[in-house]
Amino acid sequence: MFEFAWPWILLLAPLPWLLRRVLPPADSGEAALHASFLGELESLAGRRARLHLPAWRQQARFALLWLLLLAAAARPEWVGNPLPLPSSGRDLLLAVDVSGSMEYPDMLLDGRKVSRLELVKRLMGGFIDGRQGDRVGLILFGSQAYLQAPLTFDRKTVHTWLDEALIGIAGKNTALGDAIGLGVKRLRQRPAESRVLVLVTDGANTGGEVEPLTAARLAAEEKVKVYTIGIGADPNQAGALGLFAMNPGLDLDEATLSAIAERTGGEYFRARDGGELARIEAALDELEPVAQAPTQARPAKALYPWPLAGALLLSLLFVVRVLWPHARLRRRAE
Repeated sequence: MFEFAWPWILLLAPLPWLLRRVLPPADSGEAALHASFLGELESLAGRRARLHLPAWRQQARFALLWLLLLAAAARPEWVGNPLPLPSSGRDLLLAVDVSGSMEYPDMLLDGRKVSRLELVKRLMGGFIDGRQGDRVGLILFGSQAYLQAPLTFDRKTVHTWLDEALIGIAGKNTALGDAIGLGVKRLRQRPAESRVLVLVTDGANTGGEVEPLTAARLAAEEKVKVYTIGIGADPNQAGALGLFAMNPGLDLDEATLSAIAERTGGEYFRARDGGELARIEAALDELEPVAQAPTQARPAKALYPWPLAGALLLSLLFVVRVLWPHARLRRRAE
């Protein structure tokens, strides 16, 4: 079906006529010769004199050029029949703790020690890439929670934003409640059966304005399922600095994380190393996708190059018609 994307531009069609009616006529400043005996000259010559075209015929070519430009500006397009775009999957927000404690290098990945955030980037990045059919978003939280990437099918961009996350970018503390609250705010407009929030943290709630269990209650009311992942080595393991180092696993509030998951219909997971986190990802992948209402799209083919090309060709003809007589006179003069 043919249609204009911006048909209101066609309302400008009478603009040149209005300007001609309102503005005073231009004065060329040259004297005009009026011949009252033109008819007698025509009878003596036996043919009619070549006069200028009537005014309406002179203006017709310019009117055509104006209409072609307007038609191109209105963006004509050929719109096809609606095509269904299947959208089966979840709306999944990944909330990642980037507080100061996520810098502890107590996690094992491929036989070497890495920081908690690096482990999350490596493994959860692959988790994001595998969410084909899901809308995925990213929340980074510390003392405050920020939406780093909104829900989107562009998983590659979300993965990039996760890779670029820095320790302390959102503050040194841990605002669990604020992160859940932001996730609920972003998911509440999506279908109720598909709202999933995956919360990854290594500590207890030490910042923010909303208590974690209060945020969990709001999530349950909005039917947002929260899966919590507690990350960090066991308390009986030594830190990266040896036996006398501060134990990095003491701050993890597993009771609160378990309560959050229980109240929202999710599940709590504990990741002590890279192998356990990989198994957690596999468990999350086993969630059955929920079929959402398919969206429809109508393919559109832009047609504006055609009237634009016509206007360009007509302009070139005008230029040639004006310059060609002068060129002939010049050649004769030479």
